[in-house]
Amino acid sequence: MKSSATQRGVLARLAGWSYDHRRRVLVVWVVVLVAVTALSQMVGSAYQDKFSGGNSESQRAQNLLKDRFPARAGDPADIVFRTSPDAVTTPANQQAIESVLNSVRGLPHVSGIVSPFQQPQQISQIDPHIAYGVVQFDRQTGDLSASQVQKVIDTAKAATPPGLEVEFGGQPISKAVFATPGSSEAIGIFAAIIILLVAFGSVIAMGLPIITALFGIGIGFAVISILSHGVVVPTFGPQLAAMIGIGVGIDYALFIVTRYREGLAEGRDPRAAVTHSLDTSGRAVLFAGCTVVISLLGMLFLGASFVYGLAFGSIAAVLLVMAASLTLLPALLGYAGYAIDRWRLPWFHRTPKPGHRSVWYRWSRVVQHHPWLSGGTALTILIVLAIPVLSLQMLFTDAGNDPTSLTTRRAYDLLAQGFGPGANGQLFIAVDLPPGAPADVPQKVAAAVQGANGVAFVAPPQLNPAGDTALIVAVPKTSPQDSATESLVHELRQRVIPPVVAGTNAKALVGGVTAAGIDAAQRFSQRLFWVIGGVVLFSFLLLMAVFRSIAVPIKAAIMNLLSIGAAYGVVVAVFQWGWAKGIIGVDKTGPIDPWIPLMLFTILFGLSMDYEVFLLSRIRENWLRTGDNGTAVADGLAQTARVITAAAAIMFCVFASFVIGDIRVLKVFGLGLAVAVLIDATVVRLVLVPATMELLGKANWWFPKWLDRIVPKLDVEGEIEPIVPEREPEPAGVGS
Repeated sequence: MKSSATQRGVLARLAGWSYDHRRRVLVVWVVVLVAVTALSQMVGSAYQDKFSGGNSESQRAQNLLKDRFPARAGDPADIVFRTSPDAVTTPANQQAIESVLNSVRGLPHVSGIVSPFQQPQQISQIDPHIAYGVVQFDRQTGDLSASQVQKVIDTAKAATPPGLEVEFGGQPISKAVFATPGSSEAIGIFAAIIILLVAFGSVIAMGLPIITALFGIGIGFAVISILSHGVVVPTFGPQLAAMIGIGVGIDYALFIVTRYREGLAEGRDPRAAVTHSLDTSGRAVLFAGCTVVISLLGMLFLGASFVYGLAFGSIAAVLLVMAASLTLLPALLGYAGYAIDRWRLPWFHRTPKPGHRSVWYRWSRVVQHHPWLSGGTALTILIVLAIPVLSLQMLFTDAGNDPTSLTTRRAYDLLAQGFGPGANGQLFIAVDLPPGAPADVPQKVAAAVQGANGVAFVAPPQLNPAGDTALIVAVPKTSPQDSATESLVHELRQRVIPPVVAGTNAKALVGGVTAAGIDAAQRFSQRLFWVIGGVVLFSFLLLMAVFRSIAVPIKAAIMNLLSIGAAYGVVVAVFQWGWAKGIIGVDKTGPIDPWIPLMLFTILFGLSMDYEVFLLSRIRENWLRTGDNGTAVADGLAQTARVITAAAAIMFCVFASFVIGDIRVLKVFGLGLAVAVLIDATVVRLVLVPATMELLGKANWWFPKWLDRIVPKLDVEGEIEPIVPEREPEPAGVGS
């Protein structure tokens, strides 16, 4: 039966329409899911682990090789051999190794093979049982499919005789190894089901947020697959989007279902409860979702194509789960009606007693009675956790961080054992020799590079058929992710090579995968503070427009920076310092991939707005009604703490589930998000917010009149509809 209450907002009208046409809405979502998924299967995916770009020196070197030296323009892969008990050079082992290398010669996109018996430097002088061959692809890794690389691996394995150990390394191999997604999403969803069961105490109420999020992220996966044909999306892009989409999708649906059950408990009929929930919590969901999207758009300032792909993929996931929460969920609530509390778990389902003060209200009062002590303690915790961020090192990590169960890690270790760690990160120096350039420039460049501190070996220069370009391969003494290798690249570019080519029209450019990673890290570092400044300014203006306050957005910005800094600190302590690394399956320390802190910041600032708006809007509502700041804070915390805790627990479990996977960047990303959400929902929301708001008192809500006239007003919670009881109320669960 329809309510006679007025539907004031657009979202309320959308909710009413979705409720009245629920069968049509459900059919549309199912058809879209099937159609988009079928389309993505037809066109396939084109994920690319292409982390270079722009006009960096490494990119110019790559462009020169692609134009003049096409046979060496692609990325190389290594086939690493270990013989036992005889040395590599025995006739039997030589024949076995040549057989393996010849088996992959002529495969699609394999432009050449370099045997260790052609290049003696590919036979270890340290351990005579270790050697490696080079498989030269005619394309960069981003332009190769995982199946094409896997064909090389499978063919070489099939040709390997017993007694010969063969491992595969290099960036192309990593693409094939990590092509199969893990089960982290399923683990996160299972954890969310348990938390929702505990929070709602009802199987039906639990199922609605899960179904809503799965529809959104299911279509999102297909959209990202199609999107990969137009922009560079790394192979881990879908998993990253799933991590964010599942977390926010379940949270958004949780907020709406909670408000719906509150409406039923207050005496509204199902349709009125649906329209009321969308006109209140639905506004908060729309606001929070748009904030996350706009924050993710901040990633576009980084100027890296693969970051565009990650940002657009994550944006697609957020938009789809938000759309599902605002259209599909009201339709599903129409089917559930009053039955939403059926199949209860009675030991988790409590009905509040009249006049009862919840534990969250009492907790807020304890904090407010000791604001300096509680606030100071919370601030100390955040600062201590953030201290390690001062040691943050941003560089792309190498295969030495892969699990030992993977061939890429075993190949890495064998190369490091036989040739030194720098063998895993060779530098490619492209020398442009225009007409009139001295013919001996490549030899002089090679000699100068060999004499540089930190260089282990330099191969003789190779000329292209036209004689206008030379390629010099240099092997550093240190690993690709070592800061000493970064220093070496800068030393070669700034001090070693320039004097050699000075006075000639020749140019020498230092490139390769390792140099490209160093260039990208430098570019990200230079833009870090611009991205942070832009996101903080945007958040400040948005919160000021919503809460008509100066103090609230300033306080929110500072607290968000502190909680994100604490998350960064934990990430540095675990992945760089090695604290508790064994617990999450990390057996080797290393730097943090440079795009992670930036993307973490934009996402976390967007996600923190969920809790910020949900809590502060209730506090402000109580403040406007009572004029008592202390009571408004306590009541607002009591009304929202349980659902914020449930939402944070879900996000924590979804994000933390990615820590158990094999992909290191997702481990770092998952841990950073999980820690930030945990800190934000506990130390910040439950301690620092009530403490600081108690200390500020009425100053929380000071807003100059002249500013009130020029700043547009954003209404997040909407107007409260009059309650028209039509049946006996039922208990509300989470919102109670």
